Amino acid sequence: MAVFNPKSIELLFQEPRSDGQFAGEALLHMRRLGKKRRAIVLAFPPKSAGTYLRSAIAFAANGQLVRAVHAQGGRDAQPYLPVFLSYFEGGVTNRTLVAHLHMQALPANIHFLEAFDIRPVVMIRNIPDMLASFWDMLETDSVARLDGLNCRIPQNFTDMPRADKADFIVDILGPWYASFFATWFAYAEQSPERVCFLTYDEFRADPAETLARALAHAGVEQPQEVCEQALETVWEKRADFRFNKGETGRGLSYFSSQQIDRLRRQLGHYEILAPHIEMLLRAGGGVTSH
Repeated sequence: MAVFNPKSIELLFQEPRSDGQFAGEALLHMRRLGKKRRAIVLAFPPKSAGTYLRSAIAFAANGQLVRAVHAQGGRDAQPYLPVFLSYFEGGVTNRTLVAHLHMQALPANIHFLEAFDIRPVVMIRNIPDMLASFWDMLETDSVARLDGLNCRIPQNFTDMPRADKADFIVDILGPWYASFFATWFAYAEQSPERVCFLTYDEFRADPAETLARALAHAGVEQPQEVCEQALETVWEKRADFRFNKGETGRGLSYFSSQQIDRLRRQLGHYEILAPHIEMLLRAGGGVTSH
C-alpha cells in the first residue's frame, strides 16, 4: 500500500480545467512524480495485436499489466488518476506499470500523459482488417457486445443479416477508428518526440525490433535478446492472449467496395489523414512521414 504525499491526496480532489489540464502546484507535483518511475502506455485501437504485444512488453520490461482506467466497458479509455498517483507514489506494483488503453489523443488524455511525462506507443493497422476482427469478436463474445466501442451494440446483432452487420460495423464503429488516427497523427505532428508509431505489418515482419523500439521510446530500453525471449515465451501461451493468425487483407473479404468507400469518406473528414488514407484502408504499408 502506497503512503501518499499530502500533495497527492490534494490532487485527488482537485478538479482540472475543463479541457483536463492541471496547472500550478498540481502540475508541478505531477511532473515530479513522473520522474520517479517509468510507465508504459500502449494506446492501441482494438484488434491490433495489443493483447499479445502488451504481454510481451510486460515480460521484457519486468512489468505488470494494470487496469489504468475507471472501467473497461465502452472501451474509449481515459486514464484513471488514482491508479497513476498510487503507482508513482510506490504502490500498485513493484514492477513497471504497463497499461493497454483504447485511447484517443483527445486534449484531456494528452494533458494527463504530458503531466506525468508518459510517452505513448501507438499501433497502426489498416482499418478494414481491424473492423473484420472486431466483427468476429462480436459474433462470439457476449461481453464484447455489452462493451461496444463508445457505442451500443444492437441486442440482435448476431441475428442480423450479414449485409446489415457490415453496414453497422462501417457506419457506427468506423468513425471511432477515423477519429482515433486523426487525433494521434495530429498530436504526432505537434509533438513528434512524444509518440512512437508501430505498424502491424512491421510487427509481424520483425516483432523483436518492434518490441525493442516501443520499450526504448517508453524509457525502459532492453537488449534484443531480452525482446526475443519475451516474444518466444508469450508465443508459447498465445492461446491465453487471444492471438489469432493476424492475416493482413482479410477485411476486404468482409466489406464491399461501397462500404470501403464509406470508410474513405469518414477518413476524408480529417485533413491530417490525407497522406495516410490509402495506408489505413489497404493491406500493407507503413507510416507516411509528416
